[in-house]
Amino acid sequence: MKVIAFFLPQFHPIPENDKWWNHGFTEWTNVARARPLFPGHQQPRIPGELGFYDLRLPETREEQAVLAKQYGIYGFCYYHYWFAGKLLLERPIEEMLKTGRPNINFCLCWANETWTANWIGHPEKVLIYQTYPGDGDHRAHVQYLSSFFKDSRYIRIDGRPLFLIHRPLDIPNAAGVLALWRSLAREYIGSNLFIVGVGNDVQKILDIGFDGVTTFSLGASLCDYLSGTRKVRQLLMHRLFKWPRWVISYRSLMPYLVREEWREPRVFPDVLPNWDNSPRVGRRALVVKDSKPELFMQVVKRAVDVVKERPIEYQLIFLRSWNEWAEGNYIEPDLIHGRGFLEALATAIKIKNT
Repeated sequence: MKVIAFFLPQFHPIPENDKWWNHGFTEWTNVARARPLFPGHQQPRIPGELGFYDLRLPETREEQAVLAKQYGIYGFCYYHYWFAGKLLLERPIEEMLKTGRPNINFCLCWANETWTANWIGHPEKVLIYQTYPGDGDHRAHVQYLSSFFKDSRYIRIDGRPLFLIHRPLDIPNAAGVLALWRSLAREYIGSNLFIVGVGNDVQKILDIGFDGVTTFSLGASLCDYLSGTRKVRQLLMHRLFKWPRWVISYRSLMPYLVREEWREPRVFPDVLPNWDNSPRVGRRALVVKDSKPELFMQVVKRAVDVVKERPIEYQLIFLRSWNEWAEGNYIEPDLIHGRGFLEALATAIKIKNT
């Protein structure tokens, strides 16, 4: 059983964020200034033993890897930002490649979306566009990635480097692009790629030619849960009492977080420990309240049940996520639960693997 955790690299300052959000901005900026928006709302979220870390420090990256491996995480899936040759937030993974440390398995997920000022309520303000200028850009992109694909730590499925695309349906002529990427990979590294799309339009993604899909179970479960009177009640609380737009208990969402589409052999489950993106978007947030390690453990067990009969190479579960603190979506220790969610993950995997 291989649990791969999505990893956000936005915990170090970069010139672009200095320009857009003021000097020294990192993910911690929004995390630290969050405030409760309704009675019992757990904000701000404060990190535990790892502290308010800086990913420029190799010691931080080592601590994270040691902790992840201790609790059964097979590797990290680092978000990778490429905008027609422009890289953002690349320093942690480039230093990891250069130094060979930390010694943890990894893969990359191209977060191929336009960056906007949505965090301050202005989604119409574009910070940097995601464009697809053509074959030359794809060649440059695969050439850049080939150094990572060749690394001995890079995660492979059936001998092929695993690469994820966050918004697969946004890519023009995606089927042709996949064919080109595979051809370029054979040219640069002598191997095909195992390309996984992220999303809930499972059949559309597979029909394009992706090798697999990992779902975004939160988005799908929210659509399923918010029906009829539930949606009306949520909107009334939002308008009358100024609560966040959606406030739903983790226990209520649990039946929907376990997806029927996971049973498709080429679909890899994603498991969600928690969610609260109010540090980013304020009262427009989705708050999944009262998440607890023991509830998360039940979701992981269900995901394990789904994939345990597959060939070992395809027993993949994606953890969403390791450290998206401003979305309240993390499994790193905090001051409330300590290592509780990590322990729940390890227990769920061990129970099903004994």
